[in-house]
Amino acid sequence: MSFACSRITTVLVVTTVEPSLAFWEGRLGFTKVAEVPHGDVLGFAMLVKDGVELMLQSEASVRDDLPAGALDAGVPGTAAALFIEVNDLAGVEAALGDWPIAMPRRTTFYGMHEVGVREPGGHVVTFAEKAAEG
Repeated sequence: MSFACSRITTVLVVTTVEPSLAFWEGRLGFTKVAEVPHGDVLGFAMLVKDGVELMLQSEASVRDDLPAGALDAGVPGTAAALFIEVNDLAGVEAALGDWPIAMPRRTTFYGMHEVGVREPGGHVVTFAEKAAEG
């Protein structure tokens, strides 16, 4: 191939941006660096933390962005699950506080401690920390 990729950024398509924005900012310390209104609400928000970028876009905004007929079967490709490697899983758990846990903490066969939640947009987010080698 004759091209290089410089990054991949996840865009989570959500019913409404605001609840997911509150989760990522309020619970996990991401910072909103850009937003685009869509009518009276947010249609899009870009967040960053520690060099990691995440975008949130409303279903209505996606529908308006795509050409007519492109969404005949719904919003294509909107199912997503995030796997986020962190350096302090206990810190993430503290930040989540009383947020409902979808996947209780576990240690995997591939050497990670993990915990999973479902963010307000419905996407599963797994936070993982490398288990100490022993």
